[in-house]
Amino acid sequence: MNNKQQKATYIYTYVHHKNEHDLCRMEMRSFFGFDTPLNFLISDVKVDPSRSPFIEERLEVMFEADGISDMKILIQDMKVSASTYKVYCFNRMDLGETKKIPHPERRQVERELGLVIDGEPDLDNPEVVFGLVLLNNRWYFGNYTKSNSVWHEHLHKPNSYSTALNTRVARAISNIAVPHVDGIRAIDPCCGIGTVVVEALSMGIDLIGRDINPTVCQGARENIAYFNLKGEITNGPISEVSEHYDVCIIDLPYNLYTHITREEQFDIIKQARRIADKCVIVTIETIDDLVEDVGFKIMDRCITKKHLFVREILLCE
Repeated sequence: MNNKQQKATYIYTYVHHKNEHDLCRMEMRSFFGFDTPLNFLISDVKVDPSRSPFIEERLEVMFEADGISDMKILIQDMKVSASTYKVYCFNRMDLGETKKIPHPERRQVERELGLVIDGEPDLDNPEVVFGLVLLNNRWYFGNYTKSNSVWHEHLHKPNSYSTALNTRVARAISNIAVPHVDGIRAIDPCCGIGTVVVEALSMGIDLIGRDINPTVCQGARENIAYFNLKGEITNGPISEVSEHYDVCIIDLPYNLYTHITREEQFDIIKQARRIADKCVIVTIETIDDLVEDVGFKIMDRCITKKHLFVREILLCE
């Protein structure tokens, strides 16, 4: 038996969407400090899997071993228990170079480990779900958390724009801006009908929305209320914002759909630099020169596509 003790190790599995693969990896970098093209990731950083539109599940590793027999000994020795429980092996798909385990074999190892756990098995409504996964010929066992795709509920709002960010992209952008929420104050000063605001508030991010259009502000307030969220939407230009924030999120108004000039875009970015230490900017044009002219440095970037419509996402500090 070769069990290596680790502190706070988490295994995440990912689902990559066709036009948002780069966005997924940029979100990974914000959460974990690195990314991977694989559909799983191992880190010592704890993230609620329901925050991400790309994370499918999380295993908080308790034990790791070379084989199931060794794992059974570890579980017995450490007296793993729960009032009611089930064991779930999530090798239902290829994970990197580790091939999918057929359903009968997964059920067999679940039963084997379940027999050495102290408690009552309950496949329908267990108090605890224990997870099991094989990666690169090594087994991992621990507490399992399935992602709850809350953002799906936000697809249908009372108010929406055809050019607005979709909810999955808005949620990822919120995570890129505020990967860890404690003590962070954020603002979306061009919030439109509040797509980003809804996603941020639903994750407990302290974010204020703002827009220059009073009618749009009312639409954003209605969207927030529709999902029983509590948040503030203020009306006015970014130039009138006097408070300072840790981070600013700007879905930059598009020249294709508005009469905004490049000078006005520059002014919005300049104001963002004034009111925040960090900024995530969404743009359909190359604006590197504007960003650098106001004193921001582009720390990370990616593109995301919606049909033929391409957006660039910039993380600036």
